[in-house]
Amino acid sequence: MNDSKALILVVDDDVAIRELLEEHLTRVGYGVLTAADGEQMQSQLDSAHVDLIVLDVMLPGDDGFTLCRRIREQSRVPIIMLTASSDETDRVVGLELGADDYLAKPFSARELQARVKALLRRASFARSDNPRFLLFDCWRLDTLAHELISEDGETVPLSGADFALLQLFLANPNEVLDRDTISDVTRGRESMPLDRVVDVAVSRLRQRLGDHGRNPKLIKTVRGAGYVLAASVRHASE
Repeated sequence: MNDSKALILVVDDDVAIRELLEEHLTRVGYGVLTAADGEQMQSQLDSAHVDLIVLDVMLPGDDGFTLCRRIREQSRVPIIMLTASSDETDRVVGLELGADDYLAKPFSARELQARVKALLRRASFARSDNPRFLLFDCWRLDTLAHELISEDGETVPLSGADFALLQLFLANPNEVLDRDTISDVTRGRESMPLDRVVDVAVSRLRQRLGDHGRNPKLIKTVRGAGYVLAASVRHASE
């Protein structure tokens, strides 16, 4: 997919912000839909195939966190959350709920464009450039469906950030990955690495893998260095 042809949904109750983002994103070649609240957002999602959502945290009715959770129950579409708070807590909560990136207000339209481009590039790469299945430990990763499948046949859906992080580990098994490397892949090179955010992303992936006890066996912490996937990886087409 040519990312400039992607359709982006902007969800924000501030008319000025909606119009500004629509104007800028349209100018650089994206298709843009807008919504002021969760009801309008769902209506847009029901009527069109959206490639990325820009979602404000503070909305009338259901807030952005609630809507993010709801989206993740039905879709893996990339989500960038907008927050007026500089508190890292908002950012961490959004990522825990399945958002792929965030921007703190005020932000420049140029920065948003960079984040959008990075996420669309990552989504396109995930769809086209990897083997269908990656097998490790007792798991099978379906790179087309973005799903984890256990040896018992249980299916675990992944958010875009979960999927990108797991792909990174599977591409570098038994190699220590530092936080900067993890941040680059999961959140885009345009964003600043935050240790807490990276740790939360790894913790969330461990939960998906059932590897979240006191002594994780699959994704291990290497103190002062980063994280390592302690498993061999095989490729399969079916």
